[in-house]
Amino acid sequence: MKKGTHDFGGYATKVGLKCTDGRTILKDAFKDNDGGTVPLVWQHQHNSPDNILGHAELEHRDDGVYACCFFNDTPSGKNARTLVEHKDLRYLSIYANGLIEKSKSVIHGVIREVSLVLAGANPGAVIDYLAFEHSDGSIDTSDEEAIITTGLDIEFKEAEKDPVVKHADGDQTIGDVFNTLSEEQKVAVYAIVGAVLNSDESMSQSADEKPEDEGDEKVMKTNVFDGSALEQERPHLTHAQFSEILATAQDTGSFKQAFLKHVVTYGIENIDYLFPDAKTLTNEPELYGREMAWVPVVFNGTRHTPFSRIKSVHADITLDDARAKGYVKGALKKEEFFALARRTTTPTTVYKKQKLDRDDIVDITDLDVVAFLKREMRFMLDEELARAVLIGDGRAAESEDKIDETCIRPIWKDADLYSHKVQLLATVILPIDIVDAIISARVNYKGSGTPDLYMPGSILTTILLARDEFGHKLWRNKAELASELNVGTIVEVEVMESQERAVAEVDYELLGILVNLKDYAMGADKGGNVAMFDDFDIDYNQYKYLIETRCSGALTKYKSALVIERVLEGA
Repeated sequence: MKKGTHDFGGYATKVGLKCTDGRTILKDAFKDNDGGTVPLVWQHQHNSPDNILGHAELEHRDDGVYACCFFNDTPSGKNARTLVEHKDLRYLSIYANGLIEKSKSVIHGVIREVSLVLAGANPGAVIDYLAFEHSDGSIDTSDEEAIITTGLDIEFKEAEKDPVVKHADGDQTIGDVFNTLSEEQKVAVYAIVGAVLNSDESMSQSADEKPEDEGDEKVMKTNVFDGSALEQERPHLTHAQFSEILATAQDTGSFKQAFLKHVVTYGIENIDYLFPDAKTLTNEPELYGREMAWVPVVFNGTRHTPFSRIKSVHADITLDDARAKGYVKGALKKEEFFALARRTTTPTTVYKKQKLDRDDIVDITDLDVVAFLKREMRFMLDEELARAVLIGDGRAAESEDKIDETCIRPIWKDADLYSHKVQLLATVILPIDIVDAIISARVNYKGSGTPDLYMPGSILTTILLARDEFGHKLWRNKAELASELNVGTIVEVEVMESQERAVAEVDYELLGILVNLKDYAMGADKGGNVAMFDDFDIDYNQYKYLIETRCSGALTKYKSALVIERVLEGA
């Protein structure tokens, strides 16, 4: 071929040079292409005729394959001619398939097209002649880089300068990251990561087209230009684009981010599918719920009896007639008088029920879902019982799910004989006033020993933030406040937040409950303790689980609790 008969020329590929993907083209690998003509394409894009810029006539040489290229008179061809003429584009790349490889060396293949590209991997594939050059007809090729694409799925090889990805736990090469993928994800990388710029070019490889070993030679039978073999569409990634992504990975320190950056350019959808799945820190879901630290405090603090019918009898000896009397000689001695009070508390059933499809149990392999479900059920049953003891379950009286408050009597709403009410005026809003009111009401406490104070966290925080006129905190912590109030400890109870009740058309806000739970008895007969049951419904293929208890609960000592409330404004 003589210079001047074509628009420009250059090596489409040179032999003996290692490409950035680790492959080396050997001499005579593309000898069969000598004298052939292939399309001249822009950036290996095969999805539109507009991307065909012209054609290239191939000439086999000892040092590679030389391409004499001709531009079309189409708008894209004319535009490319201008870019080449002004040396904006200087690199060539081939698209080849039908490759036979031996130890990452290509010994045979068929070139299907030559492309003008922005950057490359084969150091020798550059334009070296312009027919419309205005100077001496040559182009400076020093320090230039070109590319070659083989049409094969990209294979990763750890080279001497393997790009490094920065991680918190140390440097990892691209190969290290790639090896973390599952086999399915690696296959996805080979197929999907190879999308040509916005290309929908298809490629398939059936099961009988897997590489065959001929000695130590690996024969690749995939032919992307054979339309009869197209069983499924899989995009390609040319070495030119892959080289660009690797360069970006070196700059950003993240192989994944490099792919994400080129997602729009290369049309790779759902790129996250290619990377390892997220892993949970634990083998089961973390329960998201209310603060439960107070629940065992309530259970461990109450008195437990082996019977569920609790009867309490009180003699009111506060009346004057019950007092001892002085005697006057000759006068009639009078008998003392006092009243007896009695109440009986009977048990009620509290339960929680769940079900699971057997198919789900079998399919969930990451955790023992049945054991997890049973722990959750016990967790929630305990909270409900502890809530019922302190303030009641909060459900409306007409609700069929309501826990009977005559069976498990909430301290907050118990009769004044057992739970003394301290009701503050609506104007009492300062923390110091609340503390003073609690201290003043201690005279009414008749319970056992030193009580504890159960209160909402928001009220406790308000009190602890109180400061004097000089800005000094009145109480530095809960221990100092507990000492001031003469209580054993202060327990924050989340379910007590914003609790209100109405009595005789007056609304009250709950501020705290002062009680020694040893004066609160919880009883269950034999068989009434907490028990778990499970059964299988053969008709619906479901396992059903039930946890329940039958118990009672009530204060058993006169004036053994103080309930601090505040009258709401406008009540």
